[in-house]
Amino acid sequence: MPSAPPSHKVAHAAAVTGDNPPTWVSAVFRPLRLAKLSVIVGVVALMPYLIQRLPNLAGRPEYRLATKQIRIVPLPERPVPENLLEQVRELGKLPRELSMLDETLPAKVADAFARHPWIARVVSVRKSYPANVTVELEYRQPVGMVQVKGGRFPIDVAGVVLPPGDFTAADLKQFPTIQGPTPPASLHPGVAWKDPSLQAAARLAQILAPTWSKLRLESIIAPSRLDSKSDASKITLKLQTGGGSQIIWGRAPGTEHPGELTTTQKIGRLEKYLTEFGGFDRPNGPYEIDIRHWQEISRRPLASEQANSPKGSRTRH
Repeated sequence: MPSAPPSHKVAHAAAVTGDNPPTWVSAVFRPLRLAKLSVIVGVVALMPYLIQRLPNLAGRPEYRLATKQIRIVPLPERPVPENLLEQVRELGKLPRELSMLDETLPAKVADAFARHPWIARVVSVRKSYPANVTVELEYRQPVGMVQVKGGRFPIDVAGVVLPPGDFTAADLKQFPTIQGPTPPASLHPGVAWKDPSLQAAARLAQILAPTWSKLRLESIIAPSRLDSKSDASKITLKLQTGGGSQIIWGRAPGTEHPGELTTTQKIGRLEKYLTEFGGFDRPNGPYEIDIRHWQEISRRPLASEQANSPKGSRTRH
């Protein structure tokens, strides 16, 4: 019998004839890998079809909200108009229906509300499901009515002009009147009246509003229009009474000055004067009354009476 060939020759022959595939081929063409690869290819190929078959959530009622159904917290109270939401929709150009799937929805709603003259600050905009949007607001508060040629402009404490049409004649009487400041050429609701004199008077109006009727005051007199760079701490404000007397109030509230009485002290002076004399114009007014002195209130007659009593009189309080 012929003898078997040497083992090393057999191994060499197998390598030459290619009976064993390269290593990378064996790694790729394993059954499990091929199965996974085929699944991936199939999913990619079917993706457009699967997307078309998915339900359209944007059109479902639980993901849509009518703009008029936005919830406002707190609800507007007069003189803020009842139809505030409708005005916001028009000013902010919001659509009549909102998509809850819109990720930019809170920002769009917040921007629309911030444009309205009555809105001081949008605190938050929250959306929830089923479709609901809640907007928390801070409203501007009117503090006074600025007398200008042809009418009055309501303002808040920052001097922002509020919509005059939202106030009735009765509303106008509830707030202090501010006289003196010259209005700019263009003045619109929602725009700040940037006049240091006007803004000083607005701060005083806010302080005096609760006792305005009790003190029987007619208006706040501020200097004529000042440059925006003027020193607000040097502005002197006066109060006008129904009988024509003028009360020198002094610097505006919030102005720090070592020689100035506090707002509480000044109001106390006014109340005590009324108690003692029964009115700022009695007994022989009108007077110019100065409540700024530390120890006393001084007064002197106004108009024709000034010539007869140039030195005036003083009373301690």
